[in-house]
Amino acid sequence: MSAATLRTLVAQRKLSPVEVVGEVLRRADAVQPLLNCFVTLCHEQAMEQARSAEAALMKGEASGLLHGLPFTVKDIVDTQDVRTTYGSMLHRDHVPERDAVAVARMRRAGAILIGKTTSSEFGAKCLTDAPLFGSTRNAWDSTRTSGGSSGGAAASIAAGVAPLAIATDGGGSTRIPAACNGVVGLKQSLGVVPHSQVQDAFGNYTYVTPTTRDVADTALMLQAMTGAHGSDPWSLGVPAQPYFDALRPGGDLRGKRVLYCATPKGRPVSADVAAAFEAALETLHSMGAELEQMSGEGYDVEPVWRVINHTSWRGRFAPLAAAHADQLSPSLLKQLALAEHVDGVAFQQAMFARTALFRTVQAQLETHDFIFTPTLSRTALPIDQDLFGSIEIDGESFAELRPNWFPWTMPFNLTGHPAISLPCGAGSDGLPIGMQLVGRFREDQQLLQAAAAFEAAHRPANALPVLPF
Repeated sequence: MSAATLRTLVAQRKLSPVEVVGEVLRRADAVQPLLNCFVTLCHEQAMEQARSAEAALMKGEASGLLHGLPFTVKDIVDTQDVRTTYGSMLHRDHVPERDAVAVARMRRAGAILIGKTTSSEFGAKCLTDAPLFGSTRNAWDSTRTSGGSSGGAAASIAAGVAPLAIATDGGGSTRIPAACNGVVGLKQSLGVVPHSQVQDAFGNYTYVTPTTRDVADTALMLQAMTGAHGSDPWSLGVPAQPYFDALRPGGDLRGKRVLYCATPKGRPVSADVAAAFEAALETLHSMGAELEQMSGEGYDVEPVWRVINHTSWRGRFAPLAAAHADQLSPSLLKQLALAEHVDGVAFQQAMFARTALFRTVQAQLETHDFIFTPTLSRTALPIDQDLFGSIEIDGESFAELRPNWFPWTMPFNLTGHPAISLPCGAGSDGLPIGMQLVGRFREDQQLLQAAAAFEAAHRPANALPVLPF
């Protein structure tokens, strides 16, 4: 069931929070041996909170937006009194003293934490594996990756565990696994959800995000997490919004102007994704959208993202690497090494390029309402994919994974515009394909409304995998 449906049934006392949380924990226990999508499950704490939620409901004291609803949190987002390892051997026993702001707000809304989902170490790659727990498998095919770095969040959502998952996105880490697993992944506008853990708040390009099974649940989560907080300067002056309450079912896109592009110039796209993209464009057209193709010039920004991202990681993790290299992921060490010779001038030039990209997107969205692209250039990669290995698309090998698999996700981390990945059918391998819709800066409500309308018009016939239990 969707979180929105569960919320109604709990409020009507047709379902008990104890029943809901108990069933979700049973499901988590069942899928864990196959998918390996959890680092920690909170059986005792969650059931205790569910009993308290039920008692409050029976007394007429339930008032939270998410009262009694189960949720998960990615293991790089802090949770008070619940182990948070950041996917690292060095933090295997770490228990935070306080919640991240987004987590605290979910709890304040009445949601119940049932577990911590897997992440690559420190969220540092687009695949979900780490020395601490191994690899997280795709919910549709255990021989394929779940994507990353929020692979545990997306795989658990697709597998029918809790309907709400907190993830993060620093270059596509919510949208990539959402596309791989056939669920909805939003990277909201910069500042809409305060990021209380980021170290460089002013230069931030990372986001604490929702992952769900449908757009309405995404809006529900976003409504709970949004609003200004003093830990995040980008959130100041950004009021909380009734994203779920204001969402209207159905609708069309008449009068909406949509720029679209299948791939930046020189980058590949599989035949399956290209066909799904054309079908999605037909849906947009049938909904009344005015479509205009764009060249994609200026969007091939992986080198810029790499300079900004890897220098950030080097600033954070170089001391750990010097002292504990034998316990860290080889891919993390290699990414730190890539930033070793990036000087201050090169970093500042990358920041100039970030500003230029923002202005490009802003100019496009002054004359158009949305940008539409594939989320990924192909379906989920093999489970043993090497971050620095080649990527195969329709039998052709490409040397670099990031710019050739997810060229469209990184730009909007840098610009701050909201971007949502939506399920759009499947490839010939039976695996999900996702499409990305991008909206105007801080116009997240309009993006969610358009996404919900598209979802209703284009929903795949087989939206979730069939698992053997």
